[in-house]
Amino acid sequence: MTAPVLDPDLLKAFVAIAEHRSFTRAAATLHRTQSAVSVQIKRLEERLGARLFQRTRAGVLLTTAGDELLVYARRLLDLNAEAIDALHARKREAVVRLGVMEDYGTIIIPPLLARFAKNHPDVRVEIETGLTATMPARLGEGYDLVIAMHPEGQGAGELLRREQAVWAAAASYPVRARDTLPVALYPPGCLFRQWAAEALDAAGRSWRLAFVSRTLAAVEAIAAQGLAITVVKAGTLPPRLRAVSDGLPPLPGADIRLHRARNLSRAGGLLADHLQLGISQLASHILT
Repeated sequence: MTAPVLDPDLLKAFVAIAEHRSFTRAAATLHRTQSAVSVQIKRLEERLGARLFQRTRAGVLLTTAGDELLVYARRLLDLNAEAIDALHARKREAVVRLGVMEDYGTIIIPPLLARFAKNHPDVRVEIETGLTATMPARLGEGYDLVIAMHPEGQGAGELLRREQAVWAAAASYPVRARDTLPVALYPPGCLFRQWAAEALDAAGRSWRLAFVSRTLAAVEAIAAQGLAITVVKAGTLPPRLRAVSDGLPPLPGADIRLHRARNLSRAGGLLADHLQLGISQLASHILT
């Protein structure tokens, strides 16, 4: 035998009568006729198999069963209202999907997002870090905004900052011209990997790919242990590494550009403008 279902509309009628001690006054607050409210209470009593009210000259009083039900009815109605409010709040919440390089995503973007969240608490930002070469092609489908790295002077989008690719190694790492250079880089598709290989080959420098990882932290850790040299942006040079130039070929410059999806939402536009302003300010005060 299945348990009876307590319809919120029936519970509302029940609570209104209990609070007003009158079917007539309860019907008025519920904008229903007295007969309709009476039918609701009868239906509730039938489902529960208990009488909930008794009529007296002083008005309508709760029975023992009714008095016990009142506590649960109020809880259920409060929980029902809380659930509806939570779902409505989720609908009001705007979501912006952001794709960005890992170094910017871990160093530059978080403080900017914290400032944005204070002013726009109803906007939720979903951020994905990684290689950005293919991210702009997925605008609208996978991302609303993408902050990507391009060769200097190339690429669409709005220029946020100019960066310089630099060789980086541990402070104690010796760069010897005659040694085969161990290099820690990223998977194919990364501009730094392409630029490092092209520069070393063009300079006739002997080198080997000693370590490959998709994560900046792993590549940085290998370089910090003195096991290899790597390539980073000058503006986000990890504190455990130093820029190295002696005996190594120069590397190209890069443009950091902001890409916006077509038909960008208002929330997406607000975040894009905030990031554009924030990164340009950081470029002149911190990153240079």
